[in-house]
Amino acid sequence: KIFAGFSSVCAFPLLANLCEKIKYVIRNKLPFEDFDGDKFSTFPTLRGYHWRGRDCDDKNTTVYPGRRPDNWDVNSDSNCNGIWGVDPKDGIPYEKKFCKGADSQGVVLLGDSAGAHFHIPPEWMTVTEMSAKSFANLPMAFTDELDWPQFSEITGFLNSTIGGWTDSLYLRLRQRNRCNHRDLQNISQNVKRGRLIKEARGGLARNQLLDYPAIVIYATIGNDVCNGNRDTLAHMTTPKEMLSNVMQALRYLDTRLPNSSHVILTGLVDGRFLWDNLHDRYHPLGQLNRDVTYSQLYSFLDCLQVSPCSGWLTPNETLRNLTSERALQLSNVLKEIATSEKFANFDIFYMDFPLRQTAEEWRKMGGQPWQLIEPVDGFHPSQIAAALGTSITWQKALHEWPHVLGKENPFNHQIEAIFKDQGGH
Repeated sequence: KIFAGFSSVCAFPLLANLCEKIKYVIRNKLPFEDFDGDKFSTFPTLRGYHWRGRDCDDKNTTVYPGRRPDNWDVNSDSNCNGIWGVDPKDGIPYEKKFCKGADSQGVVLLGDSAGAHFHIPPEWMTVTEMSAKSFANLPMAFTDELDWPQFSEITGFLNSTIGGWTDSLYLRLRQRNRCNHRDLQNISQNVKRGRLIKEARGGLARNQLLDYPAIVIYATIGNDVCNGNRDTLAHMTTPKEMLSNVMQALRYLDTRLPNSSHVILTGLVDGRFLWDNLHDRYHPLGQLNRDVTYSQLYSFLDCLQVSPCSGWLTPNETLRNLTSERALQLSNVLKEIATSEKFANFDIFYMDFPLRQTAEEWRKMGGQPWQLIEPVDGFHPSQIAAALGTSITWQKALHEWPHVLGKENPFNHQIEAIFKDQGGH
């Protein structure tokens, strides 16, 4: 469907090559502008540095975020973490002094549209809020596929401009150890079920010998049970398929991730939360005249067979329950994998999607459950949900798997004093 929109434009010979490159970028989750081919870019959108750490030399394929330093970065910053040069007081390279043995590691997300942080600004749909200013971010949004990974739960790094606030696993790892600066990759899209292994093969940038270990979050929280088909149950991933797909992905990761990496499998969400908290509320399209509810929107999308999730966005309670039952079965597959499987280059863990804890935390802060859901699509987690989810995930890891997060770098203050924002993001 994405490619179909190009067909009329791409009929022009002059645009044919450009169109092919855009298709390649979308298929493989790679930066559109990447002059040295190392999968990192100096351009923000079109799978650029909004999605993975910004390259600091796009003409040198050996310079990119996440690699181990070349000769302790005496002369230049080979891993783009902003730390390089030699301390004139003692002649020791700063990278060696501050980062050697510091448990440096990156964070990688393999996920669906929730992980990419899909968001359509409600002011685009709300008549009373429409203005030229409200559409100022439209070009950026479209060149990021209506995703906002720069604010997301796992790899967010910029202050949110879409409500809420930004908190992410990456930012917390960076705060814990500033040597981790810019080491992030978000390889997410609303892919078809079972295709995440293909996305990982195309988009993952990690050299097993030259790069630092990584924490990989595997999170397709609804992709395997959500589709727009009338016979939606028949098109859901089965437990057997789930086992095969995930094991395939993990075996591939074992050939690519540096030793001492970590993988966290995230369970599927219980999407009954969506209908329960939104169905009788007014959608942004209907807020002016109070004439379009989420229930009506869901029915309309289902009629067109373009519903993001026919199993949960339905008045049919039995179907909603069956969809959640399948989601639980698939989560149990992930839990069993984490318990029973061993890999050479990473350890593996499982955690439930923290929806209940997120809702409870938001309630304590005075919020309402519906505010945890994207207002326009009525389906994806909101910016608030993403930020709260980070805190819950971090606390779980800190208490149950502290080695996954690495130790706190005692030189953080010195790094900040000398290198300031380390070149920014």
